[in-house]
Amino acid sequence: MSAAPPNSSLDESIRLPIDTKISPFQWRVIILCFLIALFDGFDTQALAFTGPAIIEAFGLEAKALAPVLTAGIIGMTVGAMLLGMLGDKLGRHKTLMLCMALFASSTLLTAFATHLNHIFILRVIAGLGMGGATPVLLSLASEYAPKRHKGLVTTGILLALPAGAMLGGLLAAKILPVWGWQSIYILGGVLPLLLLVAVYFALPESLEYLSQRHTARNQQQIKRILGKITGKPVQISASSFAQTDDQQPIATAKLSTLFQPGLARTTVGVWGTYFFNWIAWFMLLSWLPTILKQAGLSPADAPYASVTVNAAFIVFAIPLAYYLPKLNISKILYFMFACGIAIAIALGLVIHNQQWGVVFALIALAGFGIGGQQLVLNYLVVASYPAQVRATATGWAIGMGRFGAIIGSAIGGSILAQSGVNGYFFALAVPLALAWVCVLLIRKSSDSSAQALQQPVAQTAAKH
Repeated sequence: MSAAPPNSSLDESIRLPIDTKISPFQWRVIILCFLIALFDGFDTQALAFTGPAIIEAFGLEAKALAPVLTAGIIGMTVGAMLLGMLGDKLGRHKTLMLCMALFASSTLLTAFATHLNHIFILRVIAGLGMGGATPVLLSLASEYAPKRHKGLVTTGILLALPAGAMLGGLLAAKILPVWGWQSIYILGGVLPLLLLVAVYFALPESLEYLSQRHTARNQQQIKRILGKITGKPVQISASSFAQTDDQQPIATAKLSTLFQPGLARTTVGVWGTYFFNWIAWFMLLSWLPTILKQAGLSPADAPYASVTVNAAFIVFAIPLAYYLPKLNISKILYFMFACGIAIAIALGLVIHNQQWGVVFALIALAGFGIGGQQLVLNYLVVASYPAQVRATATGWAIGMGRFGAIIGSAIGGSILAQSGVNGYFFALAVPLALAWVCVLLIRKSSDSSAQALQQPVAQTAAKH
């Protein structure tokens, strides 16, 4: 018997019916993944829009916030790398529950912290859960989406992250003056803990994961899940589920797979682009309310900067997601990074004039020119790796980005102190230029298209 198709570990007879319309069961999976990502995004950016209030409450200088901002991203980096891989080994469902429990409980406890060191430790723990949840969510939602809607579903999950941050910024502007900074962390902890109960009962396990563990219980779970999707009983023969002696083993989640011929240069390019792009993105996101407050904007209006950049990211991402399959991936990345560099320089030139209408317009454009690349790169990653290593590939790519985010958040305070508000935005253009250079590696390997990577990925997976 010939080897199983390299792009899927599922036999044709038990494969997800990818070309059917979305069933109520699939909607349930997608909506739950969206809600988890929404709270993930809310908690991720909580410190950015509560930062000025915490600085004031603890009597600190602005640069004292840098270690705490970095702490969460350190946790996200480790979580994206290790818990993303855990999703391929332990299962998506259990891994997601673990991630949710980590970031929800730690966020809730932050509201009761009495020292900045306590917040530091809690943000590391919360970061583990937030970073680990993202690659698992993307993998699970993509798997349960019909083939023709995978890009839109993946985009929807990604957009839930800035949507959560935008929601947090709106709440911060309204309730911080009334209930204090602690109220944001109480909401950010209690609500995902309630959602955790729904996830336990209503979110299914990955079909890919179940099919790779050849047990009678997993076979029954696959039949039950496919039955809920199709609305009719599904029969699975033992021969189609069990692996025969002459079949090749299913590829396991190994980091080395990402560096096989046909993938190595793309992996390096994607990692470098993520790394430098996230340096710039988190230099902007983490410090934006603090920078604008220092530039003369009123403290009550500073959180709206976070709302603006995240809302603009969503607005730009929706049409971008529709056209991505039709666009030259490399060219759109070149254009976006060129826009980002121009926006950063323009902000450095106009910020001292305190023309807030112009400043906020440029901040909105930064949602495309500095943050929009994440959508393009995640689309490329999800489309480029086989399902059995997709969580690992996405996790390590995001992990590289998180590592860049650590640097971006850590150096932000020093750059602000040494270069001032104008110099801060000029410095923002440097990592964007370096990311632009890294796109060259992706272009050479992918031939400017995510689709061109499918064949090399398939050949790589077939060898393992």
